[in-house]
Amino acid sequence: MGTERTLADRKGRDLCELPTETITSNKSRKKNRWRTKKMVSPVQMLFETCKDVFSSGGVSIVPPPQQIQKLQSVLDGIKPEDVGLTPDMPYFQTNAAQRIPRITYLHIYECEKFSIGIFCLPPSGVIPLHNHPGMTVFSKLLFGTVHIKSYDWVIDLPADSSTFVKPSESENSNDAGLVPETRLAKVKVDADFTAPCNPSILYPADGGNMHCFTAVTACAVLDVLGPPYSDPDGRHCTYYTNHPFSRFSVDEISIAEEEKKDYEWLQERVLPDDVEVVGKMYSGPMIVET
Repeated sequence: MGTERTLADRKGRDLCELPTETITSNKSRKKNRWRTKKMVSPVQMLFETCKDVFSSGGVSIVPPPQQIQKLQSVLDGIKPEDVGLTPDMPYFQTNAAQRIPRITYLHIYECEKFSIGIFCLPPSGVIPLHNHPGMTVFSKLLFGTVHIKSYDWVIDLPADSSTFVKPSESENSNDAGLVPETRLAKVKVDADFTAPCNPSILYPADGGNMHCFTAVTACAVLDVLGPPYSDPDGRHCTYYTNHPFSRFSVDEISIAEEEKKDYEWLQERVLPDDVEVVGKMYSGPMIVET
């Protein structure tokens, strides 16, 4: 203990004997190091947060509430300029030569745990109804107004009720003559959203896992998926056509008349022909993997 005290005293005396400019220089270096550490781009912060939030994640594994709140807070602070976007960029324009509005996807980052990207939609652009199997998805509207309609599968009916329409009861078939699966879903969201607004979150089994976006004005949506789609792992993106509840009749299902508007049948389909999505290079602040 005496040795430790002697060293402490010696360090104190040595510090007192240092020239003033040396002390000032050390303080400046520490201040600069602190400032450099603090000046992290919002995109880099998003990347670091995703690494933390999804570090122990996987298919159908939802991050803990405090981690979800952490990522939601980071997304909430991101602005269009933080990712190098402005509403007057070509991604958000249409011209007479285009038969349908073209959606642009800007890929920022992807690993087996999560992906980050931005969907750029011109006015009337549509991302068709699709699912997110086993995923937790965060969406941040950077600017503009978008209409979102989302669904969750109906799972809370009595045990003897079927939420599937049998193939013989369906009127539609695909190009191969097969009847696509048709299943009952409940509408979770059907509304317009205008930036700035809170990031939305959907979960593997609720929160509106199946959704479609329609651009009311030019808009940009920053998406974080955990984990991302992966065909080899069975996480395919499935598209759907929606039908009103009255389209099919199932004896086992009884829903009050005033609630029927909240239920629709979703039928699997291929990607619609009237949708065009192109990938472009992300040109905003880059991510540095650490």
